[in-house]
Amino acid sequence: MRKWAARLRDLSGWRRAGLALFLGVLTAGALPPFHILPLLWIGLIGLLWMLDGVTRPGAAFGLGWWFGVGHFAAGLHWVTYSFLVQADQYGWMIPFAIGFLAAGMALFLGLVTLLTFLTGLRGLGRVVALAAIWTLVEWMRGWILTGFPWNLMATVWTIAPQMLQSASLLGAYGLSLITVLVAALPATLGDAEDSPWRRRAPTLIGLLALVLLWIGGAWRLEAAGPTGQRVVEGVRLRLVQPNIDQTLKWLPSLRAQHVAGQMALSSKELDDNTEALPPTHVIWPETAVPYDLSNNEELRHVLSRVVPPGGFLITGAPRWRDPDSEQRRLYNSLHVLGADGRFVETYDKFHLVPFGEYNPLSWIPGVTKLTEGRTDYSPGPGPRSLRAPGLPPFSPLICYEVIFPGRVVDPEDRPQWLLNLTNDAWFGLSPGPYQHFAAARLRAVEEGLPLVRVANTGISGVVDPQGRVLAHLPLGSRGRLDSTLPLALESPPFFARFGNGPVVLLCLLMLGGALFLQRREGTFQKI
Repeated sequence: MRKWAARLRDLSGWRRAGLALFLGVLTAGALPPFHILPLLWIGLIGLLWMLDGVTRPGAAFGLGWWFGVGHFAAGLHWVTYSFLVQADQYGWMIPFAIGFLAAGMALFLGLVTLLTFLTGLRGLGRVVALAAIWTLVEWMRGWILTGFPWNLMATVWTIAPQMLQSASLLGAYGLSLITVLVAALPATLGDAEDSPWRRRAPTLIGLLALVLLWIGGAWRLEAAGPTGQRVVEGVRLRLVQPNIDQTLKWLPSLRAQHVAGQMALSSKELDDNTEALPPTHVIWPETAVPYDLSNNEELRHVLSRVVPPGGFLITGAPRWRDPDSEQRRLYNSLHVLGADGRFVETYDKFHLVPFGEYNPLSWIPGVTKLTEGRTDYSPGPGPRSLRAPGLPPFSPLICYEVIFPGRVVDPEDRPQWLLNLTNDAWFGLSPGPYQHFAAARLRAVEEGLPLVRVANTGISGVVDPQGRVLAHLPLGSRGRLDSTLPLALESPPFFARFGNGPVVLLCLLMLGGALFLQRREGTFQKI
């Protein structure tokens, strides 16, 4: 190991940049849907060994930036599928889009390696510093420039529900901290100046930590009981996944056909299992209705035909406010529709997608958003809990609103479940929808709330408060899923009560502790 560490430390110039780029690509293989976890160890260990050979701050930043370019280009390449929806108009932008996105996101990892270098820490200290700074920068990535906390390191563990349980304490950022720390600890095996025991002990401690986390998670799942055991009485949900191709979704000649197809799926007879209860509520995905329902009473009454007796239809649709005035505004909305054709509740998406739902550079001539229509969506007021008779209060989340840790519920009016409507058809049969579903599962664990997710093309499903998938419709399939609604935990978990503050404080304490111990050790060596 020390020979490999020495070789990587001695790299410079294009060789160091090229290997950093390659290692960044490798680490993306640990993310959903691949979950090749050893690649994370290889990538982070190699990154630290190369950082040991850096002598200038600029080179330290460049090392992390090249690593980030590889990591984000490989992990986010699926965004290019959205440019193929209107390929004749936007296809030429694909190499520029993924290039600029990867280069911009890589700035965060450049900051990680720069700050780690500036600490001056060596040995175990620089591993601790890397993990703490990586986590703090992930947290910053969640809110800077509206935020994009996609592919947090915590998502590599969605393959193992036992490992997700620690998110109930410190959230996804806390699980990211543990993940980066444990994956980087074997870098101490390459420290030539330390004794064999000091080189090996961190790796053994890291492996022990993973085992303990798995045991603790398994115990928590065992205490929760089998999946589907604790459910809301009298509620049975029907999730409709129409699988409408994005190139066809907004064609005027097909809009009525799309609505009719979803109505047919909603009214479809139950399976041969005669013991199954009929649905009490029907849920459609984001913008399932390509019309403004708020100003179309006739269509609302047509849709009310699929509303179960005493229940509701929950659907996404665009909504115009004051459509005939100069002050008109467009919203990406969710409606709760009753059997009488009236709305019980309406929610407007508040966290909009830059260039997808609004144009942040509208002041530049010729720059437009990349989706249907030229009108920007307006943001809603923020997270809120909706109520409908027969249903526990729920927090509606449209599309990627579900990826933000600690920002998915109204803390003043806590809901009993999360409802995520989305349209992942933009990204085809790519890793994107799998990564989206993985992030959504982490929100369920963090908040101690069940999650219901309804997507146009998948992945639709029901997740319990421990992040376990009760049932789902796979990506790219058309159909409907009938399911019970799991109960929320009786009391909110630690993360739901305190949010991201404790893990940010923990990272700062770890960083300060590492600096203090190294300074103290240096003082003793001088004596």
